[in-house]
Amino acid sequence: MKLNPRDLARLIAKPDPALAGVLIFGQDAMRVAMKRQELVAAIVGPQGESEMRLERMQGAELRRDGAQLLDAVKAQGFFPGARVVFVEDATDLATDAIASALTEWRAGDAQIIVTAGGLKASSKLRKLFEGARTAGAAAIYDDPPSREEIEAALKSAGLQQVGADAMRDLEALARALDPGDFRQTIEKIALYKFGDSTALTPADIAEVAPTSTEAAVDDVLNAVAEGQADHIGPLLVRLQAQGVAPVSLAIMTLRHFRTLHAVCSDPGGPSAGIQRMRPPVFGPRRDRILGQASKWGLARLERALGDIIDADLTLRSSSNAPSMAVMERTLIRLAMLVRR
Repeated sequence: MKLNPRDLARLIAKPDPALAGVLIFGQDAMRVAMKRQELVAAIVGPQGESEMRLERMQGAELRRDGAQLLDAVKAQGFFPGARVVFVEDATDLATDAIASALTEWRAGDAQIIVTAGGLKASSKLRKLFEGARTAGAAAIYDDPPSREEIEAALKSAGLQQVGADAMRDLEALARALDPGDFRQTIEKIALYKFGDSTALTPADIAEVAPTSTEAAVDDVLNAVAEGQADHIGPLLVRLQAQGVAPVSLAIMTLRHFRTLHAVCSDPGGPSAGIQRMRPPVFGPRRDRILGQASKWGLARLERALGDIIDADLTLRSSSNAPSMAVMERTLIRLAMLVRR
């Protein structure tokens, strides 16, 4: 039978002991491996491997010795509980051995979990599982986790109370990160909230979520975007002491104002524009970006982008002007522009 993502999620939540085997396949090896790990853990439990109720074998091994799969499926374990035989990286060459094991499978035997790469609809292995009455095939695509999957990950990490705004930010984060990075972020959030019984908030996520801009640079950019011209000089002295080059600062400033421009120019307004940002913007920074975009307006942002590009060109030219002074003058001019 074919298993859609929701079917697979339900199977992971409540394994079916009457199912002889499951094939999990897809182009993204990380996504396939994560789903396989979740399913195997759900069947054998946390002690399954230590109690020798999980046996692993490579798909290539079945080409040389197909009988070993059936032997492993029929073997009796030393410990009570469900057993799994995991076949990794199977191809169509392993189809005959797996078909034999599925045919001979009886209730109480080890369940067969098979993983494979991208399989075409004409694949013999895929057809075997899709056509079996006691087995299923689940295709894993490069789609972001569904809300149901995110909720399951949060529950597994021990995060029970999640506010609506926090869930919205987690969904945006799931679309921006690789599955492994997203899972690690959930684990970090769980550690961050350990011992804290309050509901998860966007501010909590912002504290843990991966960021790409250093805080010191953020301080300068926020001062410029919010018209705090008197803060720019001292902050630039601090940045210069940290070794930030004027050209790097120009690039970061251009990136920040392009973000504001993208948010402000969305047909649905700034609130809709910030929802489309990649990588996503979280918590207090989200509110700050919205406030800055609304304050500047589209016309002034376009003028600001032109000034930043001119400054960048000056920095990269053979001009004898002091580089940081050029950048400082540009930033102060921008800060004064938004105050008009």
